[in-house]
Amino acid sequence: MQTTVVLPTYNEAENIGPMVEALLGLGIPDLGILVVDDASPDGTGEIADRLAAEHPGRVAVFHRTGPRGLGRAYVEGFRRALADGADVVVQMDCDFSHNPADVPRLLAHIPDHDLVIGSRYIPGGGTAEEWGVERKLLSAWANFYARTILGLRIRDVTGGFRAWRRETLEGMDLSRVRSQGYIFQVETAYICERMGYRILEVPIRFGERRKGRSKMSLRVQIEAALRVWEVCWRYRQVKPQRAQRAQRNG
Repeated sequence: MQTTVVLPTYNEAENIGPMVEALLGLGIPDLGILVVDDASPDGTGEIADRLAAEHPGRVAVFHRTGPRGLGRAYVEGFRRALADGADVVVQMDCDFSHNPADVPRLLAHIPDHDLVIGSRYIPGGGTAEEWGVERKLLSAWANFYARTILGLRIRDVTGGFRAWRRETLEGMDLSRVRSQGYIFQVETAYICERMGYRILEVPIRFGERRKGRSKMSLRVQIEAALRVWEVCWRYRQVKPQRAQRAQRNG
């Protein structure tokens, strides 16, 4: 089973090296890493290139030159991973808020599920002790808001630590995904559930970033909340039968 970890980066020069080494050190057979860098001015892309040279065939770098955005980076990264033959695509943050040691736990469930989510909001999951009460409440509210508006059963719809089967991403049709920022997580989770794919949540602890500064802001969160309604309207006609046909044809 060929697995590709897609790491979108913007100004992660202090984290990219340790993250790549941590992932390669997991000892997962046929695991590759695709760094998708959004023209980071801090030299993240150049560091990633050196890592690719040190680990040929295991680490690749995609330098994006178009409009920035987390959603765009993930969609292009997913497409590149699928084109290179990935059977499973893992998405995660590069700043260690997602623990690389949890990757095997997600992959263990992929044979029986179409999407496995590292979840903060199921029993056993949680967030870093360093988070203040205000930050925890804001995160929980944003997740509750999106789940309520969209009527989702998934408990953690805003989290970005996920393992996707190849057939799931192909069946969802990535060309339809338009989100540019953090709402990308909500949009893809909504499509997946609407189409009737088999989804499992695995508890994780979402940690504090190891180095650097967070890209999350109140403005970004407000924008994401407003775009939930757009996602709801856009996919109102999506039915589970599409997923069933995609699985049969896959």
